[in-house]
Amino acid sequence: MELPGEPSKREVITTYCPANNEILSGPWDRPAAFMSTLLINQPQYAWLKELGLREENEGVYNGSWGGRGEVITTYCPANNEPIARVRQASAADYEETVKKAREAWRIWADIPAPKRGEIVRQIGDALREKIQVLGSLVSLEMGKILVEGVGEVQEYVDICDYAVGLSRMIGGPILPSERPGHALIEQWNPVGLVGIITAFNFPVAVYGWNNAIAMICGNACLWKGAPTTSLISVAVTKIIAKVLEDNKLPGAICSLTCGGADIGTAMAKDEQVNLLSFTGSTQVGKQVALMVQERFGRSLLELGGNNAIIAFEDADLSLVVPSALFAAVGTAGQRCTTARRLFLHESIHDEVVNRLTKAYAQIRVGNPWDANVLYGPLHTKQAVSMFLGAVEEAKKEGGTVVYGGKVMDRPGNYVEPTIVTGLDHSASIVHTETFAPILYVFKFKNEDEVFAWNNEVKQGLSSSIFTKDLGRIFRWLGPKGSDCGIVNVNIPTSGAEIGGAFGGEKHTGGGRESGSDAWKQYMRRSTCTINYSKDLPLAQGIKFQ
Repeated sequence: MELPGEPSKREVITTYCPANNEILSGPWDRPAAFMSTLLINQPQYAWLKELGLREENEGVYNGSWGGRGEVITTYCPANNEPIARVRQASAADYEETVKKAREAWRIWADIPAPKRGEIVRQIGDALREKIQVLGSLVSLEMGKILVEGVGEVQEYVDICDYAVGLSRMIGGPILPSERPGHALIEQWNPVGLVGIITAFNFPVAVYGWNNAIAMICGNACLWKGAPTTSLISVAVTKIIAKVLEDNKLPGAICSLTCGGADIGTAMAKDEQVNLLSFTGSTQVGKQVALMVQERFGRSLLELGGNNAIIAFEDADLSLVVPSALFAAVGTAGQRCTTARRLFLHESIHDEVVNRLTKAYAQIRVGNPWDANVLYGPLHTKQAVSMFLGAVEEAKKEGGTVVYGGKVMDRPGNYVEPTIVTGLDHSASIVHTETFAPILYVFKFKNEDEVFAWNNEVKQGLSSSIFTKDLGRIFRWLGPKGSDCGIVNVNIPTSGAEIGGAFGGEKHTGGGRESGSDAWKQYMRRSTCTINYSKDLPLAQGIKFQ
């Protein structure tokens, strides 16, 4: 309670870079009167309380909710208005949470994998019940359009469904032994505690990829989401916690420590974190990898992408144009799989650029939670500044902006989706991943040169060609084709399905999440030889007697 004449209570705010979770500015103060304008207190946002959110939310969960760290406020990118507050984890909160998570793991690891799958199934069902409201929160706090926000929750639901089946399939082979009366088997066990650091751009789905698979493998999870999407982290954890509570399981199996670079660094250096999954920038990922490797730990890295679409002279332009549009403009260019380079055969270059420019002009811009909108804001003001800097640099290096290139005259962090032509494929700005809707367009003459251009960037995440030539398709998929982890034909670079392994090569980090055999990243294997005979033959025919 404030007394007359006393200074207003003030709240400490720190701003973080969403690409790497590093501190950009702060701490700084806002008056307490400012907090009355929180969106969560406004009638049109009352639905936020359906997710268990309130004006100030505890950002630590380890079986019980708490948090003794700094209080931050998260903002809506569409209007830069404050949504609600989150109290982050302190160093002591982190240590306590790790301890409880490891204790919970001892219980969880003893539960048979199919039974663990049943719990994950229930988590998927709980997410289904909240899919619209949680998707709306993703749209409000991250800034992506509503269909993408809901789709992101659906992706978590899908990976839960996938993990349920996988829980009855994980395991190793029985191998033939060269020794009579011996069995040779491969045993897979959980690694223990999996740390999961996620980025702002997919604040639900990437955690879901890791969480669902790690859980059925028998691991406990410790999550640190991006500070700018902390409300999403809290809301998702509340849904999971209810399922664990209903099944009389320790909540710390799925722990949460909201925080900034200090918590992320603690996770990277902590020998009690058996595997650290990190999604973010290549720059920070490199630091994470070094810290984890220094303690001989395991890391799973999902880092940047400088992705290309290649359209040959025989390409179906009715596929090329919408694919390039979605891949370059979807999520306002803030996907790791966003198309940033478009290589067009010289015979179709002008026509495709003309069609694409017309398509850009028809993009419906607006509040991301409006159902008919296709294009929303960038996540932060800092991202807008990076966009403007990249456009100016492209001009300096000889590029021509044929569409966009400016900040939109409206509230929030809106920029025009941008097309740049005339640059050399080796230009410095082209080789710099800018998390914004900027598409660099180039002409090429032949297959050999354009395959080389695709591979010349440091990252190796996603790539796609458009052609009807069967031989070219298989050369593209082969050892001298694309060097990326995702190699597509006649579809965009973005929009991966959960059934395949997701990840990339080179500076993208080499990690694989989601489907295929990505589950192996969350387990350790032992080769076991069992002698059930009464003799003791040695391998390789060695006699030792």
